[in-house]
Amino acid sequence: MVIHSTTEEMSKPNKRQFKTDSGIEIRGVYRPSESNYEAKLGDPGEYPYTRGVYPTMYRSRLWTMRQYAGFGTAAESNKRYKYLLSQGTTGLSVAFDLPTQMGYDSDHPIAEGEVGKVGVAIDTLSDIEMLFDGIMLQNITTSMTINATAAILLCMYVALAKKQKADLQKLSGTIQNDILKEYVSRGTYIYPPKQSMRLVTDIFAWCSEHLPNWNTISISGYHIREAGATAVQEVAFTLANAREYVSAAVSAGLSVDTFAPRLSFFFNAHNNFFEEVAKFRAARRLWAHMMKEEFHATNPDAMKLRFHAQTGGSTLTAQHIENNIPRVTLQALAAVLGGAQSLHTNAKDEALALPTEESAQLALRTQQIIAYESGAADTVDPLAGSYFVESLTDEIELRAQEYLRRIAALGGAVKAIETHYYQNEIADSAYEYQKAIDAKEKIIVGVNEFTSAEQTDQNLLRIDDALRKEQTQRLNSVKKFRSAEDVQKKLEAIRKSAEGKENLIPPILSAVEAYATIGEISDALRSVWGEHRE
Repeated sequence: MVIHSTTEEMSKPNKRQFKTDSGIEIRGVYRPSESNYEAKLGDPGEYPYTRGVYPTMYRSRLWTMRQYAGFGTAAESNKRYKYLLSQGTTGLSVAFDLPTQMGYDSDHPIAEGEVGKVGVAIDTLSDIEMLFDGIMLQNITTSMTINATAAILLCMYVALAKKQKADLQKLSGTIQNDILKEYVSRGTYIYPPKQSMRLVTDIFAWCSEHLPNWNTISISGYHIREAGATAVQEVAFTLANAREYVSAAVSAGLSVDTFAPRLSFFFNAHNNFFEEVAKFRAARRLWAHMMKEEFHATNPDAMKLRFHAQTGGSTLTAQHIENNIPRVTLQALAAVLGGAQSLHTNAKDEALALPTEESAQLALRTQQIIAYESGAADTVDPLAGSYFVESLTDEIELRAQEYLRRIAALGGAVKAIETHYYQNEIADSAYEYQKAIDAKEKIIVGVNEFTSAEQTDQNLLRIDDALRKEQTQRLNSVKKFRSAEDVQKKLEAIRKSAEGKENLIPPILSAVEAYATIGEISDALRSVWGEHRE
């Protein structure tokens, strides 16, 4: 069937601007350039890894299919994890509620109205035991989106693994542990930057000895992009933060060839399809050059940018949520063609609520269809050699390099954040993006064009406010069976370690195993370090 445009539609002035979301001009036709792409790119699995970090990529092993999940109580989230595993997910990804992220127990006054709302509520090791009940940690990889309290959640995970008699040398997964972007885009920080960076490097050091297969950080451009950054800014600010973490670790005496192979990244996948593919390729090349030329890494694994991608939450529309299905499909395909190591696909209803079981299943099926039906995973870097994609890759690399030079001139990422350089650049980009939407220079289907009446009685997941009472009762029960005297001794050990220079992970792990709460451990550190105020 052919659908003909009306005369009115055809007569509308064309306001389209042929630019990527980063403002890169798009030419009508791309032709062979003078540069020798084949010589410049190299092969997949070879420096500078533009074409992928592994020689055979998905021909040998598909990306890990994660579905970010967590809501309500640990028991409810455990059911969702088991459901997702039964539907074919190959890795778990844990979302935590805001009190857990901010270091407050569920019974704290500030937690009212937030317990279990945007993720699962975790107060003690008992909750982690319930969260992973019936799931053997050694047999699954788990990603935990946690930052200010990352050390505590990691210790809880390790404590449970020990109870399961797991071999810690084989335990694999990721903690986000990227505190710098919290000061820029999300705001779930607790301590001042200097002390927060100490926690990050303590995790690097401890895991390199005890958890060699654990990704100690997932340096996140995702949230920077969600705050309004362009694709170029996402790459540049993420790599500038990564440079800061590496510098801090090297200054703390760690070997770059030892800890850097366990660094991972977390990027957004947005709608501008070809720019997104090029963004991932440019990021890999920039990271390889940075690690080799600036930090003198000799271990190839220290130069490989491995990343998880998530489709863009900020691109989802509350209007006509079915339109989010093709959006997520395009974004997921861009991540795959860009060489992601793991992927989360957002559910269609997430602009309105946490996903239902049905919408989460559909999001997972989107990944599976790309993997098994599209042919996109049959060859490595299938868009390599495209004049358009290679040109975009080069341009993104050049523009990101310019940002990296500016940030270095300001004194590095921490200084740039403290002087609000990141924040101001992101705010300007977000403003320009919204202006383009308001002027219909950028069309958002179903929002500023092609709108129609829709049903409003959506089947959405709702979290009952009564959950806080249930979680508080559980917390009180834990406090009754544990030794209060032992907990206080463990908390005092954390305070003493915070005042000195010894690694904080052992005393935190000891406190966790005594069933100290997230709030108690966070308060022990607050009592020494104070809190960061914007």
